[in-house]
Formats: sequence, C-alpha cells, structure tokens
Amino acid sequence: MAFTGSREGMAAYAGPTLFQPHRARDAIRDAHKKKIGPIMCYYAGLSSVPITRFLAPMNFDAVWIDWEHSSCNVETMTTMVHEAIFMSQGRTIPWVRVPGHDHAAIGYALDAGASIVVPQVDTVEQAKHVVSAAKFGTKQNGTRSAPPFRLIPYLTDMAYDSRNDVHKCLNDQAAIMIQIESLEGINNLDAILTEVPDIDIVWLGSLDARVSMNFKAAFGDPWDEPEWVAARDTFFEVIDKHDKPYGGFAFVTPPWGTPEAFAKASERMAFCAMSADVMHLMNLSNDLQVAKEEIAKSRGANGDDKDVVVGKGKEEANGSSNGSG
Repeated sequence: MAFTGSREGMAAYAGPTLFQPHRARDAIRDAHKKKIGPIMCYYAGLSSVPITRFLAPMNFDAVWIDWEHSSCNVETMTTMVHEAIFMSQGRTIPWVRVPGHDHAAIGYALDAGASIVVPQVDTVEQAKHVVSAAKFGTKQNGTRSAPPFRLIPYLTDMAYDSRNDVHKCLNDQAAIMIQIESLEGINNLDAILTEVPDIDIVWLGSLDARVSMNFKAAFGDPWDEPEWVAARDTFFEVIDKHDKPYGGFAFVTPPWGTPEAFAKASERMAFCAMSADVMHLMNLSNDLQVAKEEIAKSRGANGDDKDVVVGKGKEEANGSSNGSG
C-alpha cells in the first residue's frame, strides 16, 4: 500500500508505504533544529488496541507504546503499531519501548514499522549492542536479520531513496532513542554519545534514576537534593556538548503540569510526551468522588438525613437496617 494521504504533520515523514517506518530520524533532527515544533506524543501505558484505535484519528505526532511495563505480547505490540500508522493515515509515528536490550525484541518492533525506545542504557557496550541489533549491514556493525516477507517484494519494499536499496534506507528511517536511567548511565553518557553516534535521541528517565540513587521519587515532591541536581545538570551538559536531541515528559494540564511549565520545558525538547492514557483514566476516581460529594450535598439541601453515607442505603447509614442492633 503506497502512501496516498495528506502530508501534514508527521505524514510529511512517512515512508513510501505505510508498511514501512517513518523517516523518524529526519523528524527528530528537524525538531531539534527548530525547523518544526517538538514531536507531540501521547504515552500509551496500557497495552490496548482499542485505545490506540480510538486515539489514532486525533493525529498526535507520535505514540509511545510501552512494551516494557505492560502485559503485552508481540502480536498486540505489532497490532498497536499498525493501528497507529494506518488509522492515522501516517500522521502518527509509533515508538515502541522494548522490554530491555533483547536482540529479538528490537527486531520485532522495527519489523512492525516502529521506531524504538531502549530503556536502562548504562554503558558504551550496551549502546553499541542496541545499535547493532537495530541496523542492517556491517557498515554500522549491524546484526539485524532481514525479514524476508515483512515487506512484500515489488509491492511494499520500495526504497524511499532510489540511490540505495531498501535495507540501507530502513537504516535511515526508524530512529533509536535510549533512556538514561541511572547515575552510571549519566556518568557514561559522554562516552556513549562519542562512541555510538547512531543514537538519535536521549531521554532522561528521572524516576528510575532517582530510585537507583536511593532518592524518593514520588510525583509532585520537590526533587532538589544536591546529588540529584548535580546529576541532572551533568546530563544536560553532555546533551548540549554533543548537540543531541532530547526527549522527556512535559504535561500541559493540572495536576501534573501547567501551560506555562509545559512551554518552558518544551523549549529544549525535540520529543515531548505530553499526554497519557493512564493519567486521564486516573481521573475516573476523581469523577466518582465528586459525584458522591454532590449527591451528599443535594440530599442535605433537600432536608434529607445529613448523616447519609453515600454508597450505602439510607436505612443502613442510620443503623436501622436488618440485622443491626
């Protein structure tokens, strides 16, 4: 299926067919250089095909499919990738966070047509392994296996650049994001980016990094310990030294963020996870609490028993139900 839709947004970076990954590397570089705005991503923390299908027509620039921390199998991950690409008509780039550094998992995500997020990269050796697993050909020390019928010969295997074959083109399409999630990773980041230039973008995993450093990592608490501030500053100094694109969370609405804080945070970002299915679903409990409070207020205003306990029958709340003393 050749791409025939609108070229607005990330569809401008779609491959020659929707069965191929986007030219996400180009999109990240353009966002970093401020040729386009930061890539706006929603975080799919739940392995849910229906949610992905529902959100796809909203045309987020990207979706983060979290294969690391969800009960997701290869088929579900692949279906979510395809739903994101096809249901958005190429306007949404799928990014899969793979469950570790496993060579096969990296290949599965790339074969599906996604770009990849690789967690807990701490050393140069780990970074080299990730790039090797993601690339074809010895020129980039690639060990990725060429999937014989993932792309159909003469139908969906066309190269976007006629000067190269499809596998060389695929090397230049899907992007690699690594997550630095420990003090070891922060301290090794300069060497990682020096020796592994094919990494496209870096994400600071603040939650994991703080846990690894034995700091409390509760959302909403101040994160201002001198050791943490020094580590965070080191991370950004290295990012700036290598002029490397940066990605992270920045939420635009309370209680997780504000428009002003979002605008400031996004100035540095090439990739911004700014909404999440799980965070919006968390509001369900707030809806229930507000509903209960409104019912209680309404009954009180109408002269009903003000001691009513919402969620229980009135007789039970008054201690007069069957079986009570």
